[in-house]
Amino acid sequence: MKHICTILLLLAITVIANCQSDYYLVIGTYTKGKSEGIYVYKMNTATGDVNYVNKATASNPSYLDLSPDEKFVYAVNEDANDKGSVSVFSFDKTNGALKYLDKQTSGGDHPAYVAVNKTGKWVAVANYTGGSFSTLPVMANGSLGVPTTVQHTGSSVNKERQEKPHVHSTVFSPDDKYIFVPDLGIDKVMIYSFNPGSGKPEPAPVPFAAVPAGGGPRHFTFHPNGKLAYLVEEMGGEVSGYKYNNGKLTLIQRISTYPADFKEKKWSADIHISPDGKFLYASNRTPANNITIFSIAKNGKLTFIGSEPTKGDVPRNFSIDPTGSFLLVANQESNNVVVFKRNKETGLLTDTGKRIEVGNPVCLKWANER
Repeated sequence: MKHICTILLLLAITVIANCQSDYYLVIGTYTKGKSEGIYVYKMNTATGDVNYVNKATASNPSYLDLSPDEKFVYAVNEDANDKGSVSVFSFDKTNGALKYLDKQTSGGDHPAYVAVNKTGKWVAVANYTGGSFSTLPVMANGSLGVPTTVQHTGSSVNKERQEKPHVHSTVFSPDDKYIFVPDLGIDKVMIYSFNPGSGKPEPAPVPFAAVPAGGGPRHFTFHPNGKLAYLVEEMGGEVSGYKYNNGKLTLIQRISTYPADFKEKKWSADIHISPDGKFLYASNRTPANNITIFSIAKNGKLTFIGSEPTKGDVPRNFSIDPTGSFLLVANQESNNVVVFKRNKETGLLTDTGKRIEVGNPVCLKWANER
């Protein structure tokens, strides 16, 4: 009888977890206009309704990440003149409150991306203008220790945009053994072995994956199966697909996020894969202002299936909610987040008409309500 009761209890917990519909949405922004910092909302993924919860003041917290236990929020302060830093906030999920705890230098100017590793003991941050990235230890209270900074060198063909390194993101591999560091300025995805003990990055046996000159690597993501990875190139507007194995990337495809006859400026931003691994989405900023949608074949190759206008200007990051039901887009210059319903069978998007009005939104992250 005791064994049966235990099984029933576990089943009940599983059912409750699967029925969860409310999630916190944490939004990072630029504070040059109407925004004051980081904003917390709550979204019902059954209805798509979103309600304001809380906010925390911070300077240009453009990109965020949460600790694995979701007790802490790490936000870059995308500032220059040796003021680039990472701020730490505690996150109380009983009421959605953020409380500032600490700030640590990012090791370079204009940090534009931050990621927490799987153990929650290390943070990696990309310094865009500084052309470097840093790893920072996480202390027992969630605060950050002194960074270890790796400086990139080099340039590429576009003398205005690629005159020096511009590190754009820092992505831990699924097994936490590597860090992938797309650098727009040198047209390479740099690959580093990562020691979770010392936190010190070292060049991997295959130290980089190059893209065609002028592509401008930006954001990078792994497929849920851990065997595929994808890169979006800001300047070339291409997505590169790779087979992934133990720190090595093998190119399988390059495909444009723009129509073949598109003649205007290409300016891609973000890339994400649906939770079921069937669809890939990439955002393009002005003048295209759209989300391009691809299906993903079993061999990892992409097929274009459509694009959806973002209903706003300069879409930056976007995010699919944990249930896969909605895709939300942060339109930086329109001061809003647009909520799209996502068809899980076709991958296509439909505007719900729902909007979150927030100044200069950039980054969208999710947290469980409990």
